Amino acid sequence: MSIWIGAMQKHLEGHKGLTDHNDIVRVDAGKFVYIPLMSMFSTNIEVLVKEGDSVKVGTMIAKRSDHMTVPFFSSVSGKVVGKQTIMHAVLKPLEHLVIENDGLYEKEQPFSPIDFEKATREELVDFMMNAGIVGCGGAGFPTYMKYKNPQNISTLIINAVECEPYITADYREISNNIDDLVLGVKAMLKLSTAKEAWIAIKSPKKELIAKVRAALVGVSGIVVKEVPDVYPMGWERTLVYQLLKKRYDRLPSEIGCIVNNATTAIAFAKAIRTGMPIVEKTLTFSGNGIKTPANVSVPVGVKTAEIVAKLGGYASEDVLLIAGGPMMGKTIPNDQFVVTPYGNAVTILKTEKIDSVACLRCGRCNDTCPAGLLPVRINNAEQAADLDTIVKLRADQCIECGLCTYVCPSKLDVAEGVRRAKRILQLKKK
Repeated sequence: MSIWIGAMQKHLEGHKGLTDHNDIVRVDAGKFVYIPLMSMFSTNIEVLVKEGDSVKVGTMIAKRSDHMTVPFFSSVSGKVVGKQTIMHAVLKPLEHLVIENDGLYEKEQPFSPIDFEKATREELVDFMMNAGIVGCGGAGFPTYMKYKNPQNISTLIINAVECEPYITADYREISNNIDDLVLGVKAMLKLSTAKEAWIAIKSPKKELIAKVRAALVGVSGIVVKEVPDVYPMGWERTLVYQLLKKRYDRLPSEIGCIVNNATTAIAFAKAIRTGMPIVEKTLTFSGNGIKTPANVSVPVGVKTAEIVAKLGGYASEDVLLIAGGPMMGKTIPNDQFVVTPYGNAVTILKTEKIDSVACLRCGRCNDTCPAGLLPVRINNAEQAADLDTIVKLRADQCIECGLCTYVCPSKLDVAEGVRRAKRILQLKKK
């Protein structure tokens, strides 16, 4: 970390008005859906169905088969037709299970609803695991792992910050599912053994804050915490420090807290009530490269190309397709990647020519880095293939937030160089 650090955060133009109050557009699946056979970069997946098998919405079709338990479910009714390798939002081709949609959406309840108040903590952990609840803020981490063995946890933090530009899917999900948010947070609070749960929302979101606080009247142990409208306030470390004024090494549990996304709490509540897993997602399609920006409700496994077509197509012949937001998302080379249980947005921007100049040595990237790194020095070390310096400068701590590129007056893609340096260290560990 640099000796002299600046704000380590910045207010960004959010462009939220493109989608935050428009109607949510329903997009049905086309002839096929494609279920990615991957969980948190693990492809140790056991497929439980074979070609020709009939499935329904909710049928368990596969499960992760290593040290974590993550089941996969069909999002449509129809017939399994095989496997296909297509582009995934992690920026590489992956094997997907292909299901032919019969258009009937017949359901099969894969597990029974549960009374979380009567269930033991252990029973509730097992329920969360078998329901396949994963982090819905983009990471996809198996949520039950955070609650298996909580020790000295005093605070549960529910992240409803949604700090990336353009993305409003969480905002709309919370606004439309207030009761489920409260139910999910109550259940997670029991799992965490914490005394309190704090729902963190950006302070300008007055309408949403009022809705959530009204729903919490008479509910003990859960409060709303307003946080500044800056980026990357939604990053776990930034949010934890904002609320607790404490830092940690690897996990928030080290300082007595657990952090979960608000839409993960909502998905957990729906599973508790209905006995159904995450088979549909609400996500934001926005940016100046799409004709009709909107939040869409869509089955898991539908291709991006089909959703864009439903929204009127692209606004330009030359666009960037970003899985996620424009700051931390990954630019994908085609529109064949599909909706996942954990994805929250696709940002589509017109391609613009960027004229860069030599580094001015102004230090803005260093001052703004939320991880306290020296991005331009890491970038230079990567260009020079100086592994020792890359290690010393702790490139592995980069969160890939993109702020260093955003603030650079020379228009240098500093973030990309730091990402490459980070990948070098990851490959070295392997």
